[in-house]
Amino acid sequence: MAPALILALIATATLAGIITNRREEAAQRQGRGALVRLIVYWLFTVAVAFELAAGALWDLLRIEFVRVVLAHLGYPLYLLIILGAWRILGALTMLVPRFPRLKEWAYAGAFFDYTGAAASHILAGGGSSQWVGPLIFSAFTLISWALRPSARCLPKVDGDAEMRIAPWAAAIGMVAAMLVIAYFTLPKGAPPQ
Repeated sequence: MAPALILALIATATLAGIITNRREEAAQRQGRGALVRLIVYWLFTVAVAFELAAGALWDLLRIEFVRVVLAHLGYPLYLLIILGAWRILGALTMLVPRFPRLKEWAYAGAFFDYTGAAASHILAGGGSSQWVGPLIFSAFTLISWALRPSARCLPKVDGDAEMRIAPWAAAIGMVAAMLVIAYFTLPKGAPPQ
């Protein structure tokens, strides 16, 4: 029953998103390809938002499943409250209209969340059944981001399209220098009590 309910929710939310988006961009004439792109966008966006919302609920309720996983990974339980709160905000931000800069942050946060979960499971010696799911959702997040409609994107800036190497080299050089300085100024011993 639960999988059917989840699929019904995703289908309904996708349809609602398509209708909302068609109203947002009513001025533009959309063809069949644009409609397919919009459907795929909303399917992946609703799937990611649902996973974020469901994960937030699991985290905030501190169900046994997530407590055991966090203990296995070596993370403290209070992390569940932090992640749960941010996941709710991320799911909401991905679904509401407008706020393109905030959407960029939500996509980045979801991507960091999923890739961080996958890396944590890999580094803790977990099998592929533990880290493949987060990697799949990180791919879903990238697909949603790449297919988002223009009304949900940051406006294009007409700047110098030519990429210059000097600013990149300077930034890389500065970070390298910072790493060298940080290495030579490492604190000795335990922190003061």
